[in-house]
Amino acid sequence: MIPVGYMLKTAVRRPEWIEAESVADIYSVSGCVSYNFADYIKFWKHNGYWFFDSPRIVEDLTEAEGIDASEMTLFFYEVYETEYNDQSKQWLPFSPDTAFPTLVVEPQNKCLEGFDVTTFSIHTSPECSPLSCCSLATKIPVNEHCLFNSFEEAKSALEEGKFSNSEPGPFRIFAVYKVDAKIA
Repeated sequence: MIPVGYMLKTAVRRPEWIEAESVADIYSVSGCVSYNFADYIKFWKHNGYWFFDSPRIVEDLTEAEGIDASEMTLFFYEVYETEYNDQSKQWLPFSPDTAFPTLVVEPQNKCLEGFDVTTFSIHTSPECSPLSCCSLATKIPVNEHCLFNSFEEAKSALEEGKFSNSEPGPFRIFAVYKVDAKIA
């Protein structure tokens, strides 16, 4: 897995339209259900994976923009080295956008919460997390955060076609960590 960076999010309780009783809240990588702290791309402080290299960068942005982060959660992500093309049924390489420097500082304290599958049809920032966005969690077993418990479960679900006809791919698998860092 490749360390790709941080995102500050509002992790929401399970919406009623996601009829998966095992799900308590949404820790998805995409910002469709659990929202990112801001429309962050316009600040051009993200790295080549379209996340942030350190919690400090996120904290500086929230302070500069007057964003109250007290009820938000800081996440750290790692991504699988290849992405899945559901049309060709192949795992293919991808790389960060070299227009942005990528110098990820890994957290000292992190807690693995599970694995998400996210779409990247434009090959820049995360688009949709079909487990939550398309409510696939009602058909696919997930944990209380609407994530797979293991990498193997996520990879198998992709290869078995469980994400077919959900959102346009390719799909990337992310390890989702909750970070013990408070953004003021």
